[in-house]
Amino acid sequence: MRALKYSGEEWLGDIPENWEKTKIGLEYRERNEKVSDLDYPPLSVTMKGIVPQLDSAAKSADRQNRKKVNVGDFVINSRSDRRGSYGVSTLEGSCSLINIVLEPKPSAGNRFYDYVLFTKLFPDEFYRWGSGIVDDLWSTRWEYMRRIVLPKPPLDERIKIVRILDVECEKIDASVRYQEATIKKLEELKQSLINEVSTQGIPKNRDKKPSGHAWIGDIPVEWDMVYSKSLFALRKDKAFSDDEQLTASQKYGIIRQAEFIEREGHQVVQVVTGKEILKHVEAGDFVISMRSFQGGLEYSEISGKISSAYVMLIPRKNKVCNDYYKWLFKSKAYIRALQSTSNLVRDGQALRYSNFAQVYLPYFDITEQQEIADYLNRKCGAIDSAIYHAQRLVLRMNDYKKTLIYEYVTGKREVM
Repeated sequence: MRALKYSGEEWLGDIPENWEKTKIGLEYRERNEKVSDLDYPPLSVTMKGIVPQLDSAAKSADRQNRKKVNVGDFVINSRSDRRGSYGVSTLEGSCSLINIVLEPKPSAGNRFYDYVLFTKLFPDEFYRWGSGIVDDLWSTRWEYMRRIVLPKPPLDERIKIVRILDVECEKIDASVRYQEATIKKLEELKQSLINEVSTQGIPKNRDKKPSGHAWIGDIPVEWDMVYSKSLFALRKDKAFSDDEQLTASQKYGIIRQAEFIEREGHQVVQVVTGKEILKHVEAGDFVISMRSFQGGLEYSEISGKISSAYVMLIPRKNKVCNDYYKWLFKSKAYIRALQSTSNLVRDGQALRYSNFAQVYLPYFDITEQQEIADYLNRKCGAIDSAIYHAQRLVLRMNDYKKTLIYEYVTGKREVM
């Protein structure tokens, strides 16, 4: 067991006695080259690293004013409400100006610092050097980041640590990729099940008839296709004085805005003027959100108020089993039908009640609606459980990876 000494830095703790210290500014230089995302593909800085930006992601008006990112650059979001969003880029492209882009200085053993900056405790140290008025506006600038102290082992030890971590991290990454592939297959299985059962029913080989609507094709002979307004009315209520603010999300459905902020770990745009135009949502309503053309309609288990951009649908009693239509409105077939109601949806036009009304819906005995809902709740619940356990395993492996890296790059685990 080799002798250790206190590094003088809380986030590093003890390091080997023969190790020196350095600073980020001595190992990296800031890349501040402004480019256009038309020439350099837009990248997003996420908790999973540096990835291609989704087409649906919000984009700034000035798309010419971005930062260039090269392969091998370390990129981190400077704002504390994006804590944990950082990584070494494997892609060339461009990123938002709120990110700090660092180019490693050419030197032997420099990849060692890519691992140091990936450690579990580095984000806390990074944001400790920031400033701001409130948490969501707290950010760290390069002029302060460059002063952060890093460990500096002898060159030969740096090289050995990198070799070991390359091997060990690849083993972990391979296991993560396997679990992520499993999750993807389970999600595809779930979506296929929803699509089939919600549009065709449970029994196999039952007699079918043409529905008269391309989006659903043939349907069981006992079913009918009806005008959607005959099943769902439009809610026109404005927000009540005691309504709590809600947020619509494909990820969580309709939830309280405070809960959404807590889960996501960052603030959202909040209405401070024109509150009188907010709308009331009643528990049991279906909600057409701004992203319904991508992920279907949301169902609200709670009452509250929401943006006027959303449309609330009231299920007609004795005709609608809410649980069944929750599944139907999330099926790929229905989402495609909703998308077909407007060519402008993809350009940012909000879906309206008129879009919803254009898609005729399957209607049949409410007892069978409940049977289908119970079947999908049971089957999809089992799939969701398997997905959850796989996701938890991925989180544990990634956490172990960061812990392993920290122990090596601070000398607490010795290379032989």
